[in-house]
Amino acid sequence: MSTVPAHQGHPQRWLILGVICLAQLTVLLDNTVLNVAIPSLTRELGAATSDIQWMINAYSLVQSGLLLAAGSAADRYGRKRMLIAGLALFGLGSLVAGLAHSTPQLIAARAGMGVGGALLLTTTLAVAMQIFTPDEQPRAIGVWSAVNALGFAAGPLLGGFVLNHFWWGAIFLINLPVAALGLAAVVALVPESKAPRGDRPDLLGALLSTIGMTALVYAIISGPEHGWTSGRVLLTAAVALLVLGGFARWESRIPHPMLDLHFFRDRRFTGAVAGAVLITFGMGGALFLLTQHLQFVLGYGPLEAGLRTAPLALSVVALNFTGLSAKWTARLGTPLSIALGMVLMSGGLVSIATLAGHGYGGTLLGLLLIGAGCAVANPAMAHAIMSAIPREKAGVGAGINGTLAEFGNGLGVAVLGAILNSRFAALIPVAATSLPAALASAGSGDERERITDAFSSGLETSQLVGAVAVLLGGLLAAALLRRAERADSAVAVSA
Repeated sequence: MSTVPAHQGHPQRWLILGVICLAQLTVLLDNTVLNVAIPSLTRELGAATSDIQWMINAYSLVQSGLLLAAGSAADRYGRKRMLIAGLALFGLGSLVAGLAHSTPQLIAARAGMGVGGALLLTTTLAVAMQIFTPDEQPRAIGVWSAVNALGFAAGPLLGGFVLNHFWWGAIFLINLPVAALGLAAVVALVPESKAPRGDRPDLLGALLSTIGMTALVYAIISGPEHGWTSGRVLLTAAVALLVLGGFARWESRIPHPMLDLHFFRDRRFTGAVAGAVLITFGMGGALFLLTQHLQFVLGYGPLEAGLRTAPLALSVVALNFTGLSAKWTARLGTPLSIALGMVLMSGGLVSIATLAGHGYGGTLLGLLLIGAGCAVANPAMAHAIMSAIPREKAGVGAGINGTLAEFGNGLGVAVLGAILNSRFAALIPVAATSLPAALASAGSGDERERITDAFSSGLETSQLVGAVAVLLGGLLAAALLRRAERADSAVAVSA
């Protein structure tokens, strides 16, 4: 077993980073690639709307529910070992999904892919924290964050291209060569690392965190469809709060907890956590709404809409792969970098909200501002979370980072989507809350224009709420991190 001393980087660290980023990219693509296959699945498998929802949600629910447990397992049993297991499970799930002949088979395969995805998302970041020196970690995390953005942008584009040439199962089977290449590279290159002291496994904590997070995410994604006051949503939310409360109590009482609640006493950690939730809340919801604006209001198809959102990801990739964002962070410091990045992102959302109705130019400006802000703020935020956690708990730290992203993104889509629907219904009280349904019932061109204007107004309001959330997240995170730095400086001077 090869290990990496804490004081120096692995001699092949950049090659290893490329390998683990390739593995992560496969997982991220599957978060969005299925959306473009919905018409094909409906037609060829006879899938109902509820089936489609479970095909999408089975993956995200299992993945988000297992992130903390997966990170803890990586720390205890070995990050390389869990990375190999994640790639194998993800590849096997992709094979079953690509050859599925019924909706239950595809839903089960997607759930299996979610298990592999949880292991991959936590171990990739944890491995990066082990193989790089502290000075190199910000740039390495920048590259890791750029891959996240690339996966977001490339999913719909890749899915659209594949579906134009092959049947729907090909969108899953293309994962197989990538998973096989990743497995071979991980076995040959990635060093094993795990916590030096093998804590007793916290099986009850893993079970409670999985049940609680799965119930919480399910309540969030079910709210817009079934109503926030429906029995299903309220019951699931109550189960989530009860179980997560029990998880927190259990973790505070055992000697070797999966999640050490003392982390939350660190201002760096709480500042980064608060900022991460608000940034993903605003960004996830606002970009979800933007895709609707491009398709429903401006009339672009899915592939065209994906191409027009690509500048956001491309700007993130350019700034992070060139190391410019890491240089800015080193020069400005973490608190100011996060504040600057989120101010840029907030400005981008305002640009989209106020100028998108006047053509693509305002949207393009907003996307570039958001991309620049993401390139600066996201790596700084992830590094703040990871650096506030002991090195031997890197897997748990990555699990926390991923859980926050899933939670904030789901909450943003749900809440900002609800704001859009309520605003739309208030302006068009006789219409259905669905824009396509409202347009289908329109009796004249003037009525269609009035419906489209109402939808645009709802989008503008929702985008502005997202902008405020992002701005508040940046200011709050920067303030808490600045206070933490001052407190650390005072302790160092007194010592």
